[in-house]
Amino acid sequence: MTAFLAGKLASHTMLGALLGAVGAAVQLSPTARAWMQISAGAVIVAFGLAQLGVGPFRRLTVTPPTSWLRLVRGRARSEAAFAPAVLGFATVLVPCGVTVSVQALALASGSAGRGALIMAVFVLGTAPLFALLGYAARRAVGAWHGRLAAATGLVLLATGLFTVNGGLTVVDSPLAARNWQIGPDRDTASAPAPATASTGADGRQEIVVVADAESYQPETVTARAGVPTTLVVRAQGARGCVRAFVIESMNRQWTLPTNGDTRIDLGVLAPGDLLYSCAMGMYSGQITAVETQGS
Repeated sequence: MTAFLAGKLASHTMLGALLGAVGAAVQLSPTARAWMQISAGAVIVAFGLAQLGVGPFRRLTVTPPTSWLRLVRGRARSEAAFAPAVLGFATVLVPCGVTVSVQALALASGSAGRGALIMAVFVLGTAPLFALLGYAARRAVGAWHGRLAAATGLVLLATGLFTVNGGLTVVDSPLAARNWQIGPDRDTASAPAPATASTGADGRQEIVVVADAESYQPETVTARAGVPTTLVVRAQGARGCVRAFVIESMNRQWTLPTNGDTRIDLGVLAPGDLLYSCAMGMYSGQITAVETQGS
């Protein structure tokens, strides 16, 4: 099992790096990447519903070629140490809808490193569940197998919805979870007060957002509308997706350093909210520009 997983991890990580590099070379816009992410998430949701046996989705299956199945059976009988590793490495060639959707995410990442990470996390994250399914198939083909299959469907469904929501966040869709309104009576007393932009002697305002390992802080900054504005993204131990800083309304993406400042000219701010996020929509924040007297 360990050799099989090692081989699978190696091939999928290599493919993820290749897809991410291709995505960087073709220079997909942040909006295009977000829609690719939404599409990939929708496919994962569809396969999750298929695993749960929901309506017409239950017919959604991908079957490997007969020749590949014969090869798998032949290798499975081998007791050589390298055979499971070779078999695991070759699983990257198996047509699977969920895997294809994750490959689309790697392509949309626009980075060899992020693409490799996406595929590696996919393999490591699904390995325990698929191992349990395999064990259940051998030991209890009855009730437990059905329960674990349902668990797989629920995991796929949750993963797909999370992926779709990330893409919707990047494009600032009203359907994104961050834009849901609980109602006029929602409790906002515990929400932190938004930070305020500072204004220099030249009349230009400056907004500082700190990018750390897992967030952008503060999440909300209040600024004056109608004023030339510079956004300073201050990386302090930034890593992973946080370093792919996106302002979708400008259709621009910046790669932040691990530590250091990135200065972005926002021009003259118009009244309203300016959303920023990481490329996958996992971390986000906003600048709220308000009109003041005399502006």
